[in-house]
Amino acid sequence: MKELKNIKISHRGIHNNQDIPENSLKAFKQSIKENIPIELDVHMLKDKKIVVFHDDNIKRMTNIDENIHECSYDKLKKYKLLNTNESIPLLKDVLKLVNGKVLLNIEVKYQENYKEECKQISKILDEYNGEFLIQSFSVKIVHWFKKHKKKYKTGLLISNKINLKNKFIILAIKVLHPDFVSINKKLNDKNLLNHLKKKKIPILLWTIKKDEISNYNNNDVGLIYE
Repeated sequence: MKELKNIKISHRGIHNNQDIPENSLKAFKQSIKENIPIELDVHMLKDKKIVVFHDDNIKRMTNIDENIHECSYDKLKKYKLLNTNESIPLLKDVLKLVNGKVLLNIEVKYQENYKEECKQISKILDEYNGEFLIQSFSVKIVHWFKKHKKKYKTGLLISNKINLKNKFIILAIKVLHPDFVSINKKLNDKNLLNHLKKKKIPILLWTIKKDEISNYNNNDVGLIYE
């Protein structure tokens, strides 16, 4: 986990959301080409397939107004991302493409049936030989992976929009024992950052603009950038 210090990770792959859509095989190919680790997002569909996509609704990226959890993969794969030839990929196809060439940072999106989601993701990742991290905003999901998949490196995501008091966040970190914490760069909370550094818990900051990267050099934190 010491390697997370000063690491640079491409947010949803290297993309421009024009001819290279976020979270697409094309974006991931570009990250691999530049030897840059990849952050990506996963959802479970109604047929229990695991796909790589960020939003709960697919409209922003496909112009089709549907909730992703209500779709089957047979239906979803017909839709194209931002008028390109790219479609929403299965996690297993992304893993086949990456094949251990770069580190993967996988954000698990929360859904009601999160336990089944975690099981299905684990089935796929247990067959993967490359290096990966698991992260989530959901305390329940982080707890599930820490309990059932102790060999995985699992982290807690923290937004700048949280309404919880800092003491609760620190308590959650003490209970969960995350391997790392991924924090919105706008959450400039010295008490939290000092606590994490004191406990030697690696920190990732998101999402950094590419031209901002030099501002964070030698800060002993990893950066998720776009």
